Amino acid sequence: MRYLCARSAVLLLLAAPLALSAQQPTTAAQAPSRDTSYIDAQGAAHVTRVVPLPQTISAQGRASLARVVPDQGPPESLAERRAHMDAGTARARIAWSKLCPNTIVEQKMAGVPVRVVTPANLAPANHDKVLLNLHGGGFNSDSGSYNETIPIAYYTRIKVVAALYRLAPEHPFPAAVGDSIAVYKALLKTYQPDHIVIYGTSAGAILTGEVAVRIKQLGLPMPAALGIFSGMGDFARNGDSMSLFSVRGLSGHLDPPTNAPHDSYYAGRTNPRDPVLSPVYADLHGLPPTLFITSTRDMLLSGTANLHRAFLNAGVDAHLEVFDAFPHAFWYNPNLPEAIEANHAMARFFLQHLAK
Repeated sequence: MRYLCARSAVLLLLAAPLALSAQQPTTAAQAPSRDTSYIDAQGAAHVTRVVPLPQTISAQGRASLARVVPDQGPPESLAERRAHMDAGTARARIAWSKLCPNTIVEQKMAGVPVRVVTPANLAPANHDKVLLNLHGGGFNSDSGSYNETIPIAYYTRIKVVAALYRLAPEHPFPAAVGDSIAVYKALLKTYQPDHIVIYGTSAGAILTGEVAVRIKQLGLPMPAALGIFSGMGDFARNGDSMSLFSVRGLSGHLDPPTNAPHDSYYAGRTNPRDPVLSPVYADLHGLPPTLFITSTRDMLLSGTANLHRAFLNAGVDAHLEVFDAFPHAFWYNPNLPEAIEANHAMARFFLQHLAK
């Protein structure tokens, strides 16, 4: 189980509370100044790399990547993590709402708390359409119910419902899937399935794939499209990028890799190859058109790419967009031109596939 740390409102985790080592942060004098590479007898690569700031991204992006973040830090409890996430999402609501005016109402659907985000520019032709967001936050907190809804609602001019599903470790799998399905069923009472899109980032991206498989198992009508933004679909095996990048990309803390199944706090006692928990082991034929988005310093780059391949191999109309240099879920940051671009790409895809 990997423990990761994030203190910025624009980032999110896919792990449980932190257990960082007591080591002191690396100093400039201790930092490697040349590339090294050694492959051991088991095939594990022991490497260092010196990676300059890329010139392929915006000045704002380069400034973001240049932030000094120590590679060691104090442990963070689950309560502290949730408090930080709550504070970060509150700031995100303010920041995104300045760019994308909206009205937000909290209510319940099928007994599940939801946030209904109505953009100020809601199009009259879109009153019969809705987007269902499954937020990120490592399955144990909420980092995305504002970051993922406010810009998408505004750029699509469509109402977004964010399902505030139950969180781990108090409520491990399949609680979040069950809550998301309950909200989807409630929406089906008002909206045609080809007028609904389901999407999410990070934990919400994983959950989107899980919910799609569960919809198929239940024989429910499929939504018009899916959005899987920095996710994965295999709790049994970690991809390459999990050993290369922290939640902040090439900066911040990264624990040594292990062969343990991914995120046991969420998976609980479920077999990591369960086809709902890990959709790469499911029959994916017949799933709706799906957009995958990731970035080259995303810890879930491998997971996103592998799940995209699984969708393609099942004949799904699946598209993958990869942004250069940015870390996990960079589209949370309203100050990055690339974040605005990514959100517009998401919105365009949804609009292309929603029935007129």
